[in-house]
Amino acid sequence: MTGCQGEFKSEEFTVYIEDTEGNVIINETLKSQPNGFIDVWLPRDKEFRTKIEHGGKTVEAELSTFKNDPTCITTMQLM
Repeated sequence: MTGCQGEFKSEEFTVYIEDTEGNVIINETLKSQPNGFIDVWLPRDKEFRTKIEHGGKTVEAELSTFKNDPTCITTMQLM
């Protein structure tokens, strides 16, 4: 069995997520899990704009939660 391991284990991130209508879904500081990932639940069948900040670096991405969309995002990199 294999698993993924994120780089930033148990660290705090500023997470902002809004839907395409501008409704804020998350705007708070979240702590990554011991595996280095941040776990959030988003409403189904929607698109979202996300921004995550940590240590002076930022990543922005568009995500969606439609039937065939991935449920684990591993491509967001802080720059």
